[in-house]
Amino acid sequence: MRLPRRLGALLLTTALGCGLLTACNDDSSGDAAQPAGSPTPARDVSLPDETKAPPDPDDPALDPALSRPVEDSLYPDVGDPSVDALRYDLDLAWSPDSRTLDGDAIIELRSTESGDHLQLDLGEPLEVSSVTLDGAEVEFQHVGKDLVVEAPVTKDERYVLDVAYSGTPQPTPAPTNRTDFSTTGWTITPDGETWTMQEPYGAFTWYPVNDQPSDKAYYDFTLTVPSPWIGIANGVMTAQKEYGGLTTTAWHLSKPASSYVVTVAMGDYTRTTNTTQSGLEISYWVPSDRPELASGLQAAAAGLDWLKNLLGPYPFDSLGFLLNDSRSGMETQTMISLGATDYTTSTAVLVHEMAHQWYGDEVTPQDWRDVWMNEGMAMYLQGCWEAAADGRTVDAVMDHYAELERKARAAAGPPAAYDPQQFGQGNIYYGPALMWHELRKKIGDDAFWKLVRAWPARAPETNATYDEYLDWLVNRTHVHRSFFDSWLLDPTTPPRS
Repeated sequence: MRLPRRLGALLLTTALGCGLLTACNDDSSGDAAQPAGSPTPARDVSLPDETKAPPDPDDPALDPALSRPVEDSLYPDVGDPSVDALRYDLDLAWSPDSRTLDGDAIIELRSTESGDHLQLDLGEPLEVSSVTLDGAEVEFQHVGKDLVVEAPVTKDERYVLDVAYSGTPQPTPAPTNRTDFSTTGWTITPDGETWTMQEPYGAFTWYPVNDQPSDKAYYDFTLTVPSPWIGIANGVMTAQKEYGGLTTTAWHLSKPASSYVVTVAMGDYTRTTNTTQSGLEISYWVPSDRPELASGLQAAAAGLDWLKNLLGPYPFDSLGFLLNDSRSGMETQTMISLGATDYTTSTAVLVHEMAHQWYGDEVTPQDWRDVWMNEGMAMYLQGCWEAAADGRTVDAVMDHYAELERKARAAAGPPAAYDPQQFGQGNIYYGPALMWHELRKKIGDDAFWKLVRAWPARAPETNATYDEYLDWLVNRTHVHRSFFDSWLLDPTTPPRS
């Protein structure tokens, strides 16, 4: 997720060696990342010429995407719990000269209740030209961001919805007073390149979606842009073709994802790679006129090896980083979008965002109230990395966090009961990070790191509620529930040991 700007003073700007990989766990070890190679050439593959097989929403292979959609407690106007999306197949063509996006979204979904309509979120500037349900044209209304499909549906039945649309996407205002971002969703640069970041919502600015984190789905993308630009998305690039002055790429995300961790970017990018100790190739996408910027990201491989020693096997089949011109960055599932006005990114930021692949992407909060589940652990792991990097103790890093936490809690509220109009403030980072450190002291290092490793492995590809998480923690640690509630819900910071 987007890091608070005040973290800048804490972040490192140098790559780390293997001597720094034992900060948090005596068993941690690993080598530094392999040196950067030359940019990887475009793959000599073609998109299939034959027509795609028709979608089958009843395919058991989609069952891992079955969700328990809820109405968000903080942002109830976005998302609809009557829809359980199972798979999005997004065919997007971007024309930078006219700033036009032409989209066709095929959505395989389950209706969670019987009724006379389905409702999704779709940005008002996008004009819908046709909607079909199971191949038959249906009436629809598109008022504001609400796309209402007027057709009878039955509880637990599965359907195929096809929405064709076009227009110039516009970002949506973000519910925050942070200075590093004020909008979320589809963003267009002055030269027509695009990128997306969408926390806590904003996916609806560029495709029809149930835009709430409790509804996870599979994703496939087909992206077409003028050559030599390229379209980039989550997951693995499965095909690339150039024809008639256009470049088309296909991407597949092999595990269900919440809408806020889905991303696309379209522009003039160069790809460079390096490899972790376990053999995972990491891609680094940077502006083609600045290929040297990839060298600042190469420490991610060492950072991922370090995280795997603490958190267990990397949960996905790909990992990439994308530099854009935003002033902040956020995790997206398997393709981490990073922004810096001067195109510099610290190793600590890379560690923080990669930690979200376990805490946030593999297991995701059911509701935006509980974004602390993601940010607290990522912030704590970042703090452990920082301590090792500059020779401090973790206690010393937490002392500094505590100074920032008191002010953040007073300004924006407790981590799990924050002001909805102050999304992403330091309270959801520092408070839970301090809580994790206090818990570590209570139960000891060995028990603590086993706990940290066990949570994302407990029920991968799922969502969790506040009570589910705390019940699990209490059961595993035998620490009284009041300890966790105080750190997460009290208006003032609990005392530290």
